[in-house]
Amino acid sequence: MRGSGRVHDDVTPGRRTGPDEAGLGTPEDGAGPILCDTGAMSSAADSSNRAGAPEPEEEKEQLRASIRKARAHRSQRRRDEAAAALADVVESIPAVAAARCVSVYAARATEPATSVLLERLAARGVRILLPVLGAGLQRGWAEYAGADDLRERAPGRPPEPGGPTLSAQALADADVIIAPALAVDTAGGRLGQGGGWYDRALEHARADALVVAVVFPEEVHDATLDPLPREPHDRRVDAYATPERWVPLTS
Repeated sequence: MRGSGRVHDDVTPGRRTGPDEAGLGTPEDGAGPILCDTGAMSSAADSSNRAGAPEPEEEKEQLRASIRKARAHRSQRRRDEAAAALADVVESIPAVAAARCVSVYAARATEPATSVLLERLAARGVRILLPVLGAGLQRGWAEYAGADDLRERAPGRPPEPGGPTLSAQALADADVIIAPALAVDTAGGRLGQGGGWYDRALEHARADALVVAVVFPEEVHDATLDPLPREPHDRRVDAYATPERWVPLTS
C-alpha cells in the first residue's frame, strides 16, 4: 500500500527523535521529524527494476543479431550436410509422411536449407505451398513448381515461385506447416525474423495442422532455464525440427 507521507505514529511533532524511538535514523541538528514514504521508495525501486530489464522486443533483437552472426559463419559444406539431414528428419515425421499438402519455406542463404526437402516432397506428389511476401506484410502463397521456377524478387527476401499468387487463406489447405525460425524453446516459443509475417499467416492455418519450426540444434532453448522472450501476438509451434531430430511439444 502506498505511504501517505505522514509522520511516523510514535514520533512527537516538533521533537527530535533518536534512531531507537522512530527507527528512521538520526536527523540533522535543528531538523524536524523524518518523514517516511514507503510507497514512494517502493515505486522508485520498481522503476529501477523495470529500467534494468530489457523489453521483450529489445531482447528479441539482441538474440536475432547474435543468431544471424553465428549463422553467417557456418560453412557451405556444413549447410549442405544439414540440408540432407534435415530432409531425412522432416520426412520421418508421421504427419509429413501422410500429408497431401505441406507448406514449406524456400530458405535464404544462412537459414536451414530446405532445397532437398522440397525436391523429395515434390517427387512424392505432395502439393507444396511457399510464402509470397507481397507488399509490406501482405501474406500470400504460391505452389512450388521446381527449383528452376524460384525467383528472388528483392534483395534479402526468400525465393518465391513464379506462378499465380494465392490468398492468405490458402494456408488452410496445408496439413503440415514447416516454418522458418531463428530460435525455438521447448515450450513452443518461436523467434522469427521480426516482421510478424508468420504469426499473422498462421491465423489461417487449420486447427489440426502441425506447425513445425526449423532451426539448427544450438538454437533450441530450454524453456525452463532460458525461455525465449514472448509477446501476446507470438504464435506457439507444435514441434521443432533440426538436422539431428524432431521433437513434438506440449503447450
